[in-house]
Amino acid sequence: MPKTTIGISGGDATVEYDITGTGPGVVLVHGTAATREQWQPLTEAVADRFTVVAPDLSGSGGTTDHGGPLTLADLADEVLAAADAAGLDTFHLAGHSLGSAVATHLAATRPERVRSLALHAGWAHTDVRMDAEFRYWLELMRADAAHGTALFPRLLPLMAYGPRYWQHVDAAANEELIRALIPMITPGAVRQTEVDRQVDLRPLLGRITAPTLVLASAHDRIIDAEQQQALLAGIAGARYAEIDAGHGAPGEDPAGFAAKLAAFLDEQG
Repeated sequence: MPKTTIGISGGDATVEYDITGTGPGVVLVHGTAATREQWQPLTEAVADRFTVVAPDLSGSGGTTDHGGPLTLADLADEVLAAADAAGLDTFHLAGHSLGSAVATHLAATRPERVRSLALHAGWAHTDVRMDAEFRYWLELMRADAAHGTALFPRLLPLMAYGPRYWQHVDAAANEELIRALIPMITPGAVRQTEVDRQVDLRPLLGRITAPTLVLASAHDRIIDAEQQQALLAGIAGARYAEIDAGHGAPGEDPAGFAAKLAAFLDEQG
């Protein structure tokens, strides 16, 4: 897999990324505790007409770094470095959850590079309620690391998935999902959750000039509607769409999620 090395706060990061397809550039940014593999359905849907670049953020997948604290700016720099290494002067940009926060930061600080912006499950500011939730995640992840339990992976489907998942899954399949999630909860997930706690994009939203889609999940238990409204109010001309899923729409409804974003990308050209 291609890699590129840049300096971030605290040291260097060697960013691993995928590059697939041909056409205008699209850069995809994954969420907390995920990897670039999160974007495979969308990549497959658009790679016949777009060049798709999907990096692993620090703390995930094949990207390596100094192992210390991270900032939102660090992660945005990593995404831009992957786009640079892939030869993309300008690009469409999409993010999920933490990836949306990273994408928002990048679109605001380097507006000349971003042709359009799609934000799923994004938020403008980590408020007191969200910070309390992120602190709870951290306590669970640290307890799991200390005691060999799976408290956080067991919580994830409850937080991330909406009624569609629970109507069609049985107990055995849910346990299989939990087992698949356990290897993803690494020290990198703790570091990324600390970045989640830092998010305050309110001063930057007015600097975004790219056409923007704010894509909300109808059953999101993590990001509330007020956060979506703050993004819409802060980003000039932003428009709203919704998917019938929970926060984890890329996993709950991969085809539907990919279709929503592919339609927006095709419209932007």
